[in-house]
Amino acid sequence: MSLVRHTAVQASLTFASRILGFVRDIILAAKIGAGPVGDAWATAQQFPNLFRRIFAEGAFSSAFVPTYARTLEAEGPEAARAVADDAMRVLFAATAGLTILAQIFMPWVLLIIHGGQAGDTVNYNLAVLMTRITMPYLTFMAIAALLSGVLNSLERFVLSAGAPTLLNLCLIPAGLLGTTPQLTAIYAAIAFFIAGLLQAGALWWGVSRQGVKLSLIGWPRLTPAVKKVLMLALPGTIAASGTQINIIVSQSLASFEVGAKSWLYAADRLYQLPLGLVGVAVGVAILPRLSRAARAGDTDAGARTMDEGIGLAMALTFPAAAGLMLAPVFLIDAFFVRGAFLASDAAAAGAALFHFAWGVPAFVLIKVLAPPYFAREDTKTPMRFALASVAINTLLGAGLFFWLKSSGAQGFPGLAIATSTAAWFNAGLLALTLARRGWYRPGPRLAAGLIRAALATAILSAGIALMLWQFPAIQAALYGSKSLAAAVLVLGAAVIYGAAALITGALRPGDIRQALRR
Repeated sequence: MSLVRHTAVQASLTFASRILGFVRDIILAAKIGAGPVGDAWATAQQFPNLFRRIFAEGAFSSAFVPTYARTLEAEGPEAARAVADDAMRVLFAATAGLTILAQIFMPWVLLIIHGGQAGDTVNYNLAVLMTRITMPYLTFMAIAALLSGVLNSLERFVLSAGAPTLLNLCLIPAGLLGTTPQLTAIYAAIAFFIAGLLQAGALWWGVSRQGVKLSLIGWPRLTPAVKKVLMLALPGTIAASGTQINIIVSQSLASFEVGAKSWLYAADRLYQLPLGLVGVAVGVAILPRLSRAARAGDTDAGARTMDEGIGLAMALTFPAAAGLMLAPVFLIDAFFVRGAFLASDAAAAGAALFHFAWGVPAFVLIKVLAPPYFAREDTKTPMRFALASVAINTLLGAGLFFWLKSSGAQGFPGLAIATSTAAWFNAGLLALTLARRGWYRPGPRLAAGLIRAALATAILSAGIALMLWQFPAIQAALYGSKSLAAAVLVLGAAVIYGAAALITGALRPGDIRQALRR
């Protein structure tokens, strides 16, 4: 199966999940709004969303896949199954223990990420309660990550990409059932717990269907193979989660400004879309190929895979970043303003979204530039870069946040600026180090592809500006529906970019045919 088709499978299923996610967020934002309860709900999601993005979206798999694939190739299916079995038991024991400790110490843990609102006893206790409910999602996602790694090693991507949809299918009914902001938030927290259980169960079924019979029954054993997996997994997970850790840091600082966590969360839902659709999909799809090329010492094959992966990722990311930068307030206003989520909330969230948007290409590049390190079982170098980006984000974010507040302005846009700056720093270090070590240097075909993608994006930007100018007429033609008109605008932008990409050669018809071919 081609890289383009692997990416298409990942991206299309992720797209379906994200569309349901928008429906979910629209419902929950209308019921909960932006304010103390909304901030408490955003806090309760931080742990499950952090670990979903770290584990379910490729970081743990990136560390696990090379070891499992190498064992499968060198020693056979039974030896690989034993490695997965022992690793899963150790991972389950560790995450279950962490979850239990978190349940006990949650009021003090939340002082780190929600301390700015500790004085509001009622809503702070609500955040503690909901985070206790959502915390077991960590254990479910740890198991799901390992199972996804097994499936990805076998080049079976459909179920691992589709499983996150279950989260949205659980949260949408929870949002509809809630009658007050507090009750809606609690129902949603319970839905998180149920969704994690269902996701792990679905992936377990998928692995069993491939003839890999795993079991949680038995004492966890730190065998040499498991130790190697964990030694790779820990720094690899930290490396791949730098962006998510930066989000946690930003949300922690935002707790000192009521409503800011809700605004940042609304912006996060939009700019994470290209990251999930493109960055994660390409990163997951290229890792098995890079692992095989690294084991075979085939530098040329690895370089071709990277050129193709980066070119495809940027051809799909440039237009997303441009759209988010050109119409940040418009997009949030169109899709989120209803019920308890007000136009003033959209204006605030849009300010953050603009600054997240220019960091989107960097967020995606990190996902694509990290796999060459993981394929060579070097997880410490990306970890160091990720931690350095966290330090930059923390220092710059705190400085901008409190400086803006001291100037009489809202401080949270400074957090978005810091997050994007840190992402570009991380991506730059990853790229420069790959080149310095001789592991990967961009080829002329990639450079030409990036120029074509930039040209197609410029055409798109002109089209978006024209549609925004004519938006009142478009809305009037669609019976005054703002959301429907916005959806038409987004669809129109996709058509414009598709045509521009084909004309400029940023996307080739052959790649599209290959993606659609069985």
